[in-house]
Amino acid sequence: MRTLIALLFMLSSMTMYAQTESVQYSPPLGESDPAEAGMSAERLSRIDDMLHHAVNSIQIPGAVALVARNGKIVYHKAFGMADNRAGRELKTDDIFRIASQTKAITATAVMMLWEEGKFRLDDPISRYLPDFGDPEVLDTFNAEDTTYTTIPAENHITIRHLLTHTSGIGYGVIDGDERFRMIYEKAGIVDLYTTDDVTIEENVKKLAGLPLHHNPGEAFTYSEGLDVLGYFVEVMSGMPLDEFFRIRIFDPLEMHDTWFYLPESKHHRLVTLQHKENDEWQSYPVTFYDPEFPRKGAMRFFSGGAGLSSTVKDYAAFLQMYLNGGELNGTRLLSRTTVNFMMQNQIGDLFADPGRYYGLAFGVVNQKGESQGGRGSAGTFDWGGYFNTQYFADSQEQVIGILFKQTRGTTGDETAWKFRQLVGQAIDD
Repeated sequence: MRTLIALLFMLSSMTMYAQTESVQYSPPLGESDPAEAGMSAERLSRIDDMLHHAVNSIQIPGAVALVARNGKIVYHKAFGMADNRAGRELKTDDIFRIASQTKAITATAVMMLWEEGKFRLDDPISRYLPDFGDPEVLDTFNAEDTTYTTIPAENHITIRHLLTHTSGIGYGVIDGDERFRMIYEKAGIVDLYTTDDVTIEENVKKLAGLPLHHNPGEAFTYSEGLDVLGYFVEVMSGMPLDEFFRIRIFDPLEMHDTWFYLPESKHHRLVTLQHKENDEWQSYPVTFYDPEFPRKGAMRFFSGGAGLSSTVKDYAAFLQMYLNGGELNGTRLLSRTTVNFMMQNQIGDLFADPGRYYGLAFGVVNQKGESQGGRGSAGTFDWGGYFNTQYFADSQEQVIGILFKQTRGTTGDETAWKFRQLVGQAIDD
């Protein structure tokens, strides 16, 4: 009976606070002739030449690229191979590990709950996750035995700190500070794709007991803060993160190919993660993560910072929702006012790139970045993923550009900046 009551409460809460119909109606992303969207087909073909060259010169094994303007897809093509050793060619609907592109989706979930009045952004996270109640900053470290001392942090970690990578939390194996790589490894922190039987709750609770890089709010340190917030979404919503994403974000946006763990019917569409050895593409081995994560293992680790796999078309729908001010297909996920302040500079000059600042879910191009050329208009928001995926969305020009690849290691790949530059030069209105 108690289980039934809890289930009914969860269902009633979902109904009360679910995404809502909007008086605005922006249709789902459809296809259009480039000219109808103010783009030059001839100039877009320069992307073809660039990506063919990148494949032929062994910079990348393959790529899928998408360009949309004014809510219409004007370019969507695949180049090269999904798996070179198997001889499988890439297709436009193939599925890629998007890693840190998960972060913007988790931030969206956080802001949806914020809109429901469940918390304030400057609340201490310890109010909702008590394990973070006594943050400590690393003071001394002994590399011989990985012992360390700490000092009390001067303030508490807030939800805003976690959204903006200013909490002081680190990032384990990919952390820029070797001390933290050693500390996280000893503590058994999972950074991303794992097939082990571990939950994000277990990982976050371990993380809460580890020292910080610095006092919260003092610096930008790319971190597992969005994993903490993924667990926070579970606590605040009463739902596992994969279910929250599916019900509240993916289904409304028709993102049917975006998953933490792929259904078996989609396994064959997962692109192989590859690296270059002696000018040949080889499958990437298991290291501190397992590339087979999306289709095998315990399937219980829902990483809010780096756990999802998706297609370029699915991710374009997510970005289009933001370009529309929080709405797509007549469903409103976020208010236009919320989207507007999410795009504002949240951390001053702490972000290292002088051509961008950091908002609540994305890096955002500033006026200096626009004047550098090739980065889009001021206000263009962007990010990428650990396995060589990139995206940007220019709100002034209403342009989306997405380029997905699946590589690790040095390959000489220059497609990211070239693609972005070539999308901009194809605007023709």
